[in-house]
Amino acid sequence: MPADIFPKFIGFAYAFIVIILLAYLWNKKLITRKKTIPILILSTLLGFLVFAPIAPHNFQSLILKDTARLGGPLIIATIGMAAMLLMTLIFGRIFCGHICPVGTVQELASLAPTPKFGRKLKRETISFRAIVFVIIIAAAYFYSYAVVDLFGIYEFFHLTAGILLIVFILIIIASAFFYRPFCRLICPYGTLLAIFSAYSVLGIQRGSECIKCGKCEKVCPVDEAKIGDMGAECYMCGRCLEVCPKSGAIWYGRPEKKERK
Repeated sequence: MPADIFPKFIGFAYAFIVIILLAYLWNKKLITRKKTIPILILSTLLGFLVFAPIAPHNFQSLILKDTARLGGPLIIATIGMAAMLLMTLIFGRIFCGHICPVGTVQELASLAPTPKFGRKLKRETISFRAIVFVIIIAAAYFYSYAVVDLFGIYEFFHLTAGILLIVFILIIIASAFFYRPFCRLICPYGTLLAIFSAYSVLGIQRGSECIKCGKCEKVCPVDEAKIGDMGAECYMCGRCLEVCPKSGAIWYGRPEKKERK
């Protein structure tokens, strides 16, 4: 199978390197949304060549203690996924946005010039994903049932024909109209990453230089650009940075320091 060409640790090593690299480039304003497209393509290709780091599938395999699909010992997989949570706590959801092949293939599909829907459904999508998270955990823990397998991730990246392959292809097509449907509605690991991202040290910030033109809010595909938003659902797509007309109003880094009165 194509996804068995390279050892899985290559995918995790790639994730750590790219997270640090992109965090540096965003912070130094040396990269733009369009310049990240090659990284999105490369990350997607790694899904076919390594099948890692495909977070939702690996997270479920970890719960099921399926070492065959994890491609290594449970302790190594646990440390790897825990480390990714820590990286998100520091750098934000760069992993979801630019590294996980399940997310990057949806991100690429979202670039299609099609009508977009569901941008204002942040509360609804978070609530739905939380319910799905409980179902996935319960099904795996009590019944050893792999709910995530029903969405055809494995079949897609292993180029295996069948109904489940069609399911994931439909998800990709839907991504052209509804931003990252799997990430926002299903992904169990994304549920955990969102919590850590809400309290991340670094992230896309909106400061006092903001002129409140509303352009960032209009282009944000997950309604996470408003003043006061915590950034839990921010996938670091960079659309807000791209349209902001005021220098210094939006940036990637630490929050703005407030002066003491």
